[in-house]
Amino acid sequence: MALRGYKILLAKAYFDKGYGLTNYLFKLIAVFGLTTQLVKSTAIIIAIYSVSCYIIGRLWYKYKFIETENEISNIFNPFQREMREIIGSPKNRKIFKQ
Repeated sequence: MALRGYKILLAKAYFDKGYGLTNYLFKLIAVFGLTTQLVKSTAIIIAIYSVSCYIIGRLWYKYKFIETENEISNIFNPFQREMREIIGSPKNRKIFKQ
């Protein structure tokens, strides 16, 4: 049985990741909209930006950059570092040297 709302939450995760990676671009779009007062052009740019956020997030997951990002954060996480010393993780030791 599939989890309720799985597809919606997966799409949200894609969009959130894409937005997180490109949030500075959104600030530039906001400055553009405020300074030029071109509402129609700004709305079109925001629509394109929204679709781009989804696509970038989806590619981030597809090419497994999310796993690399999590692994890098685990390297610097004190709890993870301690657990790897106790339990050991040969696969990760080959890839990431500390």
